[in-house]
Amino acid sequence: MGYDDRELLARIIKCEAGGEGENGMRAVATVIMNRVRASTGEYARTGAGSVRGVIFQPRQFDCVADTLGGRPNPQTIYASPPEPIHYEIADWALSGGVLGAVGTSLWYFNPYGDCRPAFPGQSGTFHTRVNLHCFYRPTEYYHST
Repeated sequence: MGYDDRELLARIIKCEAGGEGENGMRAVATVIMNRVRASTGEYARTGAGSVRGVIFQPRQFDCVADTLGGRPNPQTIYASPPEPIHYEIADWALSGGVLGAVGTSLWYFNPYGDCRPAFPGQSGTFHTRVNLHCFYRPTEYYHST
C-alpha cells in the first residue's frame, strides 16, 4: 500500500499498542522513531532513516505479517484504520517527541509475564515496563552489529 509515513506510523501504533493507553502508544512510537534515527548498528543499516524501512523490516512487527505461525494474521496495520489519537501520537513522534521513560530504547515486547533482563540476545538490556510492554536499551554489543 502507498501509505505515507504519518499513516504508517499511526497504523502501527494502533495495531501494536492500541490497548495500552496514551503512554503505551507513545512508548511504542518512541521505539519506532529511535530505530528511524539510529546512527549505528542494525537499524542504521536496515532502516536507513526511513519509517517505512523500519516498519517493514522482516520479523520486527507482528502487525505487518500476513501470517503468524502458519495462520492468517487477523490483526495487521491494514485491518483497522487509525483513529484521531493514533494520528496525534504519530504527529508527536514524527516531530521529535520522546517518552522520557523509554528514552533510547530500541525494542519492546509483551512477555505475558515478567520482563527478561536481556533482549534480543545481548543487544539490549531491560530498561522499563510501560503497561504490558517491556522496553530495552541498546548495549555496546548492539552498536557493533
